[in-house]
Amino acid sequence: MSEFTQHNETRISFLLELAQAIRNKSNVNELYHLYSRQIYEIVPSDIIVLVHKIMVNSVDLEETKMLVNKLLNLVFKPINQYPPIELPKESFLWYCEQNNAKAHELLLASRPLIKQLNAEANPLVVRQLIEIYSELQLFTKLYSIKENVIFPLLEKKWSHYRCVQLMWAFHDDIRANLAEIIKELKPTSNWQLPVINKIAGDISFRITAIIFRDEKILFPHIMETIDKTELDALFFLTDELSFPFVQPSHANQNFEPGSPEEGLVNLGTGFLKVNQIRQIFNHLPVDITFVDENNQVRYYSTPKHRIFPRTQAIIGRDVKNCHPPASVHIVERIVEAFRKGSKDSASFYIHLGNQYVLIQYFAVRDDNSVYLGVLEVSQEISQIQALSGDKRLLDWED
Repeated sequence: MSEFTQHNETRISFLLELAQAIRNKSNVNELYHLYSRQIYEIVPSDIIVLVHKIMVNSVDLEETKMLVNKLLNLVFKPINQYPPIELPKESFLWYCEQNNAKAHELLLASRPLIKQLNAEANPLVVRQLIEIYSELQLFTKLYSIKENVIFPLLEKKWSHYRCVQLMWAFHDDIRANLAEIIKELKPTSNWQLPVINKIAGDISFRITAIIFRDEKILFPHIMETIDKTELDALFFLTDELSFPFVQPSHANQNFEPGSPEEGLVNLGTGFLKVNQIRQIFNHLPVDITFVDENNQVRYYSTPKHRIFPRTQAIIGRDVKNCHPPASVHIVERIVEAFRKGSKDSASFYIHLGNQYVLIQYFAVRDDNSVYLGVLEVSQEISQIQALSGDKRLLDWED
């Protein structure tokens, strides 16, 4: 086992003591000098475990983010000087590192432009900055890959995984900063330079800090604790989440998820029990009916409040016999268009008493575009139509 994974409880203890001093704003310098020798013995895995312990006992996320930033600033030098683990070329984490490097280049390019903008409010400089920050917005695709591919793996493999929750919060801060600065730069004049300078500084600090934590702490610990085969499999999981700048020259397309446990159904993106599948459909806030490629009704969901009644007698029935004569020709036209591939969906919306109902039909096809049938989805939408503004807080009463 490498020193990367040999975290030491004694070192963790004095780091937690240092963290508490930072939180209480007391005797930080004294403790730092008291533990100066031990601080230079810190290894990356100490930080992983330390942040996990801090997050477990965290109450206020904003306070925790500030605490960890200050703490990592104190131990920056020993972590930065620690002998790195070289990432194998064209490995999954190597591609993450290459995309980080491109983001760093963009940050470097933004700094002289910010200085120019402060010297003279030049629209050309503003356009260049907007282009750079838009590119950095694209870069945050890497954060989505970390959150949806790497972090789930760490949660399975590590007992000390809560550092990823904090990192996700930092990712969201960066996303918000990028949206804010582009909004501030968009007007053609009257730029609020103090605001722009503040946001630009936050973006530079936060992205640089995340890159440091990726490459000096997170990635080395991953390399030491997770098997190469499992890391290679991550290429398969990024099928729908592309890297922002440097794309893999190959992907492990032959990787297949593990076999499901007995009694579970393989849905491609997960394994579920039959009863779980049934209840998922029945808990969706919509009515669902499926008609197969032979125009026979094969399934309908049974939500608590169904808009259109269905009974078991409908199963196996020809779909054209399930509609009144006045609308049969419409149903036949939809099915025929779906079958030929000339259309993929059709929508209707009608008032039924106090309800306003959206009825949608979707062509169902397999991965080779072979027609499998029609999915009918009906939903009462009057409450949805009445929505306005944003709701970001939970309003439950205790």
